[in-house]
Amino acid sequence: MEVPPTLAPTAVDWTALGNFVALRGQLRVSFGPKCNIQCWFCHNEGDVPPPIMRLDSAQRPRERALCPGHYVTVITALMKAGMKRVYFTGGEPLVSPLTRPVLERLPPPGPDGSYTLITNGTRVPAHQHWLARTPLDKVKVSLHYFSDESLRAIAGTRIGITAVLDGIEAAREIFERVELNCLLLKDNAHEIRPILDFALQRRMPVQFIELVGTDFNEGRAASAVPADETVGYLRTLASDEHTEIAGVGQGRRVFRIDGIEVDVIHRNLGRHHVGQCGTCPLRTKCVEGFWALRVDHGGGLQPCLLREDLRLDLKDLLGDPDRLAASVAGHITSFTEGTL
Repeated sequence: MEVPPTLAPTAVDWTALGNFVALRGQLRVSFGPKCNIQCWFCHNEGDVPPPIMRLDSAQRPRERALCPGHYVTVITALMKAGMKRVYFTGGEPLVSPLTRPVLERLPPPGPDGSYTLITNGTRVPAHQHWLARTPLDKVKVSLHYFSDESLRAIAGTRIGITAVLDGIEAAREIFERVELNCLLLKDNAHEIRPILDFALQRRMPVQFIELVGTDFNEGRAASAVPADETVGYLRTLASDEHTEIAGVGQGRRVFRIDGIEVDVIHRNLGRHHVGQCGTCPLRTKCVEGFWALRVDHGGGLQPCLLREDLRLDLKDLLGDPDRLAASVAGHITSFTEGTL
């Protein structure tokens, strides 16, 4: 990767960060754990998820340390250093007071960059007016349910499915690219084909995902459904199928149905592990490998969802964006070489 001219300290090795970017690695920016629904499988980007907090008040998420300006500083510094793909998450981003002031102040993403909002859709109509003015390239709506019954079973909410579907339509009114993602679960196995039909009728890309196990959802691990049946059905509809196993994260099967991309995140296709993974005691539980840098509202950055001990504290670096970017590059180098 070409070193940005304003970030030229000779002691910094930018290679690992450049490789991560080249492999389509993501920067996932969480605005905090608050959410208006409580999906039982939520991992909350490594923080304590809403359903766990509801069941056990002793478990509390991290204290918030970042203000909107801090988020903009981190994002700007890392994009200046070469990051391309930024995803905004939560909790639910649209219930956070931080989301609007951050999204409205984002730097231009550049010709190869992109900003994606990940949302449950329910709050999009209420925020249409300002979302339309942001530099977001894409909205990705989680649609793990297709009825009031499955929404209640999965998300523990009295919100109806109409609120989610209305949110999808509201997003389509203001953004050219709206995508869906759906976890494969016993709770929604009977709705996978209707969800697919819904996406195809509206010509929206959709992604079906095998559940990733974490400490937070291990009590319901038996609810996970393998992708085999979904893959078999897609093969009866698709005009094209190929697999992608290069890059970060799990491999995926990509289908094209009437010109619409449908992909399946399939654990059988491998994952991207690096040096730190070689001796990791959690390696047997890891099905994703190294695919995202996660910035949390507590001011930390994690290269691995399962290893909070590998989290880099950014708070003391916020006053010097160049040093912040260099420190992240060094952290990724150490992670890649297995020396953290």
